[in-house]
Amino acid sequence: MNILGKRYLFFIISLLIILPGMVLFIIYGAPLSIDFTSGSLMEVSFSSGNLPAPGDVISLLNESGIKDAEVRTTADNTLQIRAAFLEDVQDQETISAQLQTAMEERFSDTVTILRFENVGPTIGQQVTRRAALAVGVAALAVILYITVVFRRIPHAFRYGVCAIIAMIHDVAIVFSIVAIGARLFGWQMDALFLTALLTVIGFSTQDKIVVFDRIRENSTVLRRLDFETLANHSIVQTLQRSINTQLMTVEFMLLALALFGGVTLREFAVILLVGLLSGTYSSIFIAAPILVIWEKKEWKNWFRRNGEATA
Repeated sequence: MNILGKRYLFFIISLLIILPGMVLFIIYGAPLSIDFTSGSLMEVSFSSGNLPAPGDVISLLNESGIKDAEVRTTADNTLQIRAAFLEDVQDQETISAQLQTAMEERFSDTVTILRFENVGPTIGQQVTRRAALAVGVAALAVILYITVVFRRIPHAFRYGVCAIIAMIHDVAIVFSIVAIGARLFGWQMDALFLTALLTVIGFSTQDKIVVFDRIRENSTVLRRLDFETLANHSIVQTLQRSINTQLMTVEFMLLALALFGGVTLREFAVILLVGLLSGTYSSIFIAAPILVIWEKKEWKNWFRRNGEATA
């Protein structure tokens, strides 16, 4: 099975998944929740199932002193209300009860406040900084760990860098899926998204270390083979383990959670499902191929003509 011989095809497949999401990010921006941007968020359900018009809800909120509100309908037939940070709110339960009463009187229906959050700009800035710090520390730890563990083989640093590049690939896949989900289903990047992202980074790193460790072991046993053949042989040896471990222990569980776990956890489960699948994919089809390209310095021939490259 010549996996590395088709490495540029796998790169193209990844680009076809990543680029649409990146375009959406550029056009519409990141779909950040109030966990990062600050503000107020409320989710409201109506017992009759007949939702009032967003304009009527905004008019009621303006009368209640809640400005700059945006109202939209979610997939589970509820109203999601976003507004500016309520600085004068001391008791969220009190204002929640007041809004519930006002909506029931205005729309003659039984109203349930499913969620009410009021996050200040200071908290949002702290969450953003800590999220970036967590991802950066994780990346640095991966490079240092792999460099130390692989120090007995030539170019150990390359293994760590290739693992990070493949990890960035997985993060880009996750961001692309969220960007697409934001346009189709109203997904947002919140604290739960950050949890899923860090989990993907951890599992992704684990898979890459398994593949690289087999390359390290074979490099002392199969010394006569050229590096590409040795790396391809190592990938094939770990292929069954990587696929079976992910499918049997993680992917099937997350698929069941995404299908039957309810609306609240669906976004989290789908992000994890796609992210961990991407981690397995990148360990086999991205990380090791990048390592081979670096080892063979193939970039020197990328922009040459065929005749010059052959010569």
